[in-house]
Amino acid sequence: MELTSRQLEIVDIVKESQPISGQNIAEKLNLSRATLRSDFSILTMLGILEARPKVGYLYSGELVDSIWYKQLYYKSIEDIMVPPLIIKKDVSIYEAVTMLFLYDIGSLYVGNEKNQLLGVISRKDLLRSTITNSNLKETPVAMIMTRASNVVTTTVNARIIDAGYLLMEHQVDSLPVISEENKIIGKVTKSRVMEYFIKNGLEME
Repeated sequence: MELTSRQLEIVDIVKESQPISGQNIAEKLNLSRATLRSDFSILTMLGILEARPKVGYLYSGELVDSIWYKQLYYKSIEDIMVPPLIIKKDVSIYEAVTMLFLYDIGSLYVGNEKNQLLGVISRKDLLRSTITNSNLKETPVAMIMTRASNVVTTTVNARIIDAGYLLMEHQVDSLPVISEENKIIGKVTKSRVMEYFIKNGLEME
């Protein structure tokens, strides 16, 4: 369960001004105490706030960590995915290398005319081909790409923690985000996942 923005604001008020009465909290929010009744009930039932008669609300925080955990780990990939760079299978290896460095990315996705995934080309694939292939301007990327059947993918509704696991387990730099029609709609990279967890982890401290 995720707290609402108003419930999080109530928690912040109590942490700063505890003990504090429900009436005083309502005044700080410019709302009536009756309006906040359900919020107070939820926060006390979860153990985040403690209500003491004639004293007011105190911050307990017993379940705050688990709530932050859910907010941090159960977010969907949609929150962090980035636009993919999609190329056609007949693009030359030379052009692919140029695009890779021009856009400063780690992988290129190969799609058909409907942007359905055909394959993936990594920085390592291109580096290997530049060493072993002397005809880069004539050789299409279809010759060196990892076929879609062997590519690890994810969906827009998957959790960020699941994407992180797949990236680590399969030792890949990015995951294509695929729609139900197998269209490439986004990309999740190792750096994006790491950035997300570091940034939000520091905010939770």
